[in-house]
Amino acid sequence: MSHLQPLAFAIACCLSLTSLSCWAEDEISFNRDIRPILSDRCYFCHGFDENHRAADLRLDIREEAEYVWDVDSPEDSELLLRITSDDPDMVMPPPSAHKKAITEDEVALIRRWIEQGAPYEAHWSFVAPEKVATKSTNPSDVIDELVEQKQKAHNLQFAASATPAKWLRRVSLDLTATPPTTDEMHAFETAVAEQGESAYSDAVDRLFASPAYGERMALEWLDVARYADTNGFQADAYRMNWPWRDWVIRAFNENMPYDQFTVEQLAGDLLPEPTEDQLIATAFNRNHMIQAEGGSISEENIAKNNFDRVETTGTAWMGLTINCCQCHDHKFDPLKQSDYYSMMSFFNQISETGMTSKKLNVKRPGKRYDIKYWVDKPFITVGPDEVKEQLAAAREEVKAVQTELNAKRDEYVAAARKWVQEIRDDPEEGAKRIKPGEYVARFIYNADLNNPNSNAFGQLINTYLGRNEPWKSMKGRIAEAEAKANRLQEQLPLVMVMRDDKPRETFVLLRGNYETPGDKVSPTTPEFLPPIDIADGREKPNRLDFARWLVSPEHPLTSRVTVNRYWQLMFGRGLVATPDDFGLQGELPTHPELLDWLSVDFRESGWDVQALLKAISLSKTYRQSAVVDAETIAKDPENKWLARGARQRLDSRILRDQALALSGLLNSEMGGLPVAPYQPGGIWESMSLNKNHYMRDDGNDLYRRSLYTVWRRVVAPANFFDVPSRQSCSVKVTRTSTPLHALTTLNDTTYVEAARVWAERLLETEGDQQRLTQAFFAATARQPNDDELQTLQQTLQRSRQHFESATEEAAALLENGEAPVTSDASPPEIAAWTSVCLLMLNLDETLCK
Repeated sequence: MSHLQPLAFAIACCLSLTSLSCWAEDEISFNRDIRPILSDRCYFCHGFDENHRAADLRLDIREEAEYVWDVDSPEDSELLLRITSDDPDMVMPPPSAHKKAITEDEVALIRRWIEQGAPYEAHWSFVAPEKVATKSTNPSDVIDELVEQKQKAHNLQFAASATPAKWLRRVSLDLTATPPTTDEMHAFETAVAEQGESAYSDAVDRLFASPAYGERMALEWLDVARYADTNGFQADAYRMNWPWRDWVIRAFNENMPYDQFTVEQLAGDLLPEPTEDQLIATAFNRNHMIQAEGGSISEENIAKNNFDRVETTGTAWMGLTINCCQCHDHKFDPLKQSDYYSMMSFFNQISETGMTSKKLNVKRPGKRYDIKYWVDKPFITVGPDEVKEQLAAAREEVKAVQTELNAKRDEYVAAARKWVQEIRDDPEEGAKRIKPGEYVARFIYNADLNNPNSNAFGQLINTYLGRNEPWKSMKGRIAEAEAKANRLQEQLPLVMVMRDDKPRETFVLLRGNYETPGDKVSPTTPEFLPPIDIADGREKPNRLDFARWLVSPEHPLTSRVTVNRYWQLMFGRGLVATPDDFGLQGELPTHPELLDWLSVDFRESGWDVQALLKAISLSKTYRQSAVVDAETIAKDPENKWLARGARQRLDSRILRDQALALSGLLNSEMGGLPVAPYQPGGIWESMSLNKNHYMRDDGNDLYRRSLYTVWRRVVAPANFFDVPSRQSCSVKVTRTSTPLHALTTLNDTTYVEAARVWAERLLETEGDQQRLTQAFFAATARQPNDDELQTLQQTLQRSRQHFESATEEAAALLENGEAPVTSDASPPEIAAWTSVCLLMLNLDETLCK
């Protein structure tokens, strides 16, 4: 094969363009029009990775590729000859590559590019963003100006504004994860009529002032941070990092600048005289899974923990698929394998064991099973001093009773020896003391009764102590004191944090295998990005330098990636549709000038998240109605060009909170231990060989926000669908609509109980029509039309007739959930209204924002 064949193969590696509408333009853009083809079909074999490069052809650098085209005679270009050939030995990509062939339209596009001189451009996201000149200076107006430019280019225009109530519902769900009350919507409608535009700004400020704002922002960040309440893998024991989750909520509610938010999470421990909060913040990089199974290898686990930290940082702040470099140079982006391990060295200096270094069993009063906490060092103890004093006293109590027991060791060892010998001498009597199926039965005849320190005799001694007085009572006192101490320890969580207390050398791991170290690397950052500054005159940068580098003014990625993720939160789709990939394989931004303007403004504002969200919320773009006609959908089915309001199915966690809010059940208590609301039985057990048991909470804990629901790593909460697994960093939004979702929102105890409690509240209002209108408005932020009201009335009547003839069924419906029935209405009447309210909770307008 000639040295030109790789070029054709490289071209073969390219994906077809998502849109060729740009062909109508005179100037071909390499970034927009050509690079996507080369990247998707060519760079795998003819890109950055020199170890995988075929025939010494590199297409991502112009100087090394220009011999394959002829700008003076494009038709004679080897590139065009190969991609248009019908010879299977010549065509690129070759059939053996199993790549999609270059299309005629793409060939024409490449031909025009060659005719224009085949110019290259630096990849858009690797160049520092700049503000394009705009007529406006107000961020909301800039958003509208730049969006409108794209709309006109696609023969689109802004939709009418959403009604005030609709907008308030949308922005409330986006910023607080709960809908406004009917009183709030009516008050806002009045404020808009009387005050005009200022009412919108005031409404956003009120949402920012709500504690629920921090909880809503934390919900998104916990997905990014792969936060869960258990460690993962088969044992999947609990951890105690929930104070970090509460720190995140406080950080958002205080509007902590995002650069500070970044630095404290990545390197808060390295700040001068770090506070307890700054230490807790570093639990971000201890949120990874922890393997503690017997037989697992600590060194391998430490490597995997560090892999997770590098890849999470790469996704969350840089928007790059860095994990590709664990085993080799990146196939598409200018990232070397050595870059991966150089970044890993920033995180490879802590005293973690790769397993768990402390285990704790907590038996809560009234609960059937223990909660097993397994944590690894380094960790800090967090909590009030008074509880720490109580814990110290409880431990002293344990120590005192244990000392009392140890003082009589010779006595109880002799008694245990005699007890075992009697079992040996009289097996029939022995079977009454230790049943043949018990674990310790295996030690009866092989234990060395002269060695109380041996495992076998030690097991028998413990069994004897637990079954014979006075030792049984003493062991009971120890167990009781230990249980008390453990319950206090649960109130003083051991938060796993970062601490550079075990310096390690870091090596490139060949093929990502911890057993095959290659070249030694030092902490540094990729060459294609701005250089890292080293503070305090040190020879090598540390993790704090790395964190500050990420939010430095010169860094081209962090502000873009962050702005894009918040745009995605508000519109359901980012300006870059691949929030995890701003590299060569990622999607191009639909509005590059807008993304860059907002990114620079975000940084210049002091990394002010609330200012960014407010600018979006008040923009004409965001305030559009989601009502759309067929013509607009045909022109822009995905709403890329933002000619209508964002309308998507709500996150399942927000759907649950919405149902609780509409019913009045939502418990606004903040922070603390995770809670266990309603969940079908047997799910945890079936996923853990019956070792992990779901212990449902009671009372108000059933109605806490979804943010606080206990999240087991191996199986997400049962009534949450389309949510990340929390086993790794996730920045993508997944939305589907399946019958399983409907089965949840129509039948799950949470929704049925919420409907029933909501129905009881509605019964306090006089008249069916008033009740139906009130409920419909609360759920959808609009008044029902005559047809809808008639349909609801008919549904209510049919439900009444049904439950009046099926009183047992009505009574059973009212038994759903723990909330007591408080209405004086008859069970059939409450049941009928429950059915109507459940219908309201499942309206398409209710399920969507």
